[in-house]
Amino acid sequence: MSTLFTSLALRSLEIPNRIWTSPMCMYSAASDGPETGVPTDFHLTHLAGRAAGGAGLVMAEATGIRPDGRITPWDLGLWNDRQQQAFARITAAIRSHGSVPAIQLGHAGRKASVDKPWLTGGYIPEAEGGWQTVAPSPAPFTGRSVPHELTVDEIQQLVRDFAESAKRALAAGFQVVELHGAHGFLINSFLSPASNHRTDSYGGSFENRLRFPLQVVDAVRQVWPEDLPVFFRTSATDWLTENPQDEREGWTGDDTVRLAKELQSHGVDLLDVSTGGMVPDATIPVGPGYQVPFAARTRAATGLPTGAVGLILEPGQAEDIVATGQADAVLLGRELLRNPYWPQHAALELGAEPRWPEQYGYAVRRRGKR
Repeated sequence: MSTLFTSLALRSLEIPNRIWTSPMCMYSAASDGPETGVPTDFHLTHLAGRAAGGAGLVMAEATGIRPDGRITPWDLGLWNDRQQQAFARITAAIRSHGSVPAIQLGHAGRKASVDKPWLTGGYIPEAEGGWQTVAPSPAPFTGRSVPHELTVDEIQQLVRDFAESAKRALAAGFQVVELHGAHGFLINSFLSPASNHRTDSYGGSFENRLRFPLQVVDAVRQVWPEDLPVFFRTSATDWLTENPQDEREGWTGDDTVRLAKELQSHGVDLLDVSTGGMVPDATIPVGPGYQVPFAARTRAATGLPTGAVGLILEPGQAEDIVATGQADAVLLGRELLRNPYWPQHAALELGAEPRWPEQYGYAVRRRGKR
């Protein structure tokens, strides 16, 4: 029996397998007017297609909790009724294929207000349709504008905004909410000393740098049903201290273990383990499964379930990660863009039963016949 195709129970939720769709920004929502941030037919096709392809959990891309929380003007948002109603169509489609609908909520912080990556990817000033970025400290991401340093009142408003967006996610039919605490975006920028230079209760010590992320978790957990899971995505390292020639202080694997213990005590059910994104010039040893050891270490040290992500390409590789207890699930990104039916083909390769849509079943059963 393939471990990859066994179910995973988190609280009352039974996720049918361990192959999940990683949240991937599509930059395809309207950028202004009443349709700003509203998911389109493209998003419906894209996300439902991964469910039809057999992914046990399908996670919608990083979705802004408010307008200035988007990475680009073309990102999804979840702060109004129109967006919520459009998401409801998508969650219904995902569930119709037997998959679990999930959503990643976030705020881009100092990395917001930029162009689509396949265009310039550069900062969009306010005069050209961008907006003032915000961060724990007025330290810009390389090549971007100086962000506004958030006041304590503004931080508390952001906590409330995360909770309100989570309430909308639940109303739209999502069964899992993930908080985006990775890749140099707002929550991550509070965690890392590379970007958080505050001297008040939200900066300085490790405990202070965790204050805002944990307040967000608490606020979301309070409005999210007790029987449904909350995930947290983290960058397990900034890849600064791993390079002995880099003298900058950053977030480390040791910090991630400490964070995981705190998240667990605050009601987080799974840590989605990525890395990097804090600085653009970090030296990263990219290769197949290069981030998996961070998921494995955190899981072993804390018992908190983890998801592994990053150049997981082959069914045998994914099976080994889960079967050997390095992670509880694998999240695939680009591989599912190249092949939305990767989970179905992986099932055939590993001797499991593919979960084809019944509408496709006749053709699949008669494979090789006229």
